Amino acid sequence: MTPAIIIDDEYLARNLIQEYLKAYPNIEVVAECENGFDALKAIKEYRPQLIFLDIQMPKITGFEMLELCDSRPEVIFTTAFEEYAIKAFEASAIDYLLKPFSQERFNKAVHKFLAAQTTFQKIKALTEEATLSIGQTERVVVKTGNQIKIIPYSDIIFIEAADDYVSIYTKDEVFLKNKTMAFFEKSLDQQSFVRVHRSYIVKVNQILKIEPYEKDGHIILLKTGYKVPVSRSGYPKLRAVLGL
Repeated sequence: MTPAIIIDDEYLARNLIQEYLKAYPNIEVVAECENGFDALKAIKEYRPQLIFLDIQMPKITGFEMLELCDSRPEVIFTTAFEEYAIKAFEASAIDYLLKPFSQERFNKAVHKFLAAQTTFQKIKALTEEATLSIGQTERVVVKTGNQIKIIPYSDIIFIEAADDYVSIYTKDEVFLKNKTMAFFEKSLDQQSFVRVHRSYIVKVNQILKIEPYEKDGHIILLKTGYKVPVSRSGYPKLRAVLGL
């Protein structure tokens, strides 16, 4: 028996998938969820092999939910928005069903999943650079213990490399995120943030002053009091974004 979870904030959408799944007695729906937070708990409890996932839901999006999954099942997206199809397939989705979809179209998606089970090992995690979420240029989702927090990019002061993670500094807290500096350098607004060092990305409007440091070096003093080193390659980028 293949355990599956339906994640959608619309009752009628969940009910339709239940009806379509009657043609597949070996797929058992072990839970239905109306939002991403409930889905994360259900995925952890039931460990489904397959989820039917909506994208735009209350609280967090489908993509953000996937990013927080410790052990990711296979995904068939079900959504009314066609513009996220490329992102879905880049995130290794089995299929992308555009609402309203027929039983025939649903069958094709399920058959892809069933075929994948016998031809390759299930993909268990999103690739780092392909994990994209709605509103990604505006916020980042992090775990702190058992809590989930959404940090607007406007709250970020600077980002520091920390082994396989990055440390995200805000006014009041520091958060760890399992992403690369290259990911944030690409995702952040390049007029608002600048990578001044291999290990540092700084928010431009947080810069108080730039001071010489050692031979041919510089250091940034931020409004919060933090000091951030500037590399030789980072200094021209800093001057360019500041218009110096």
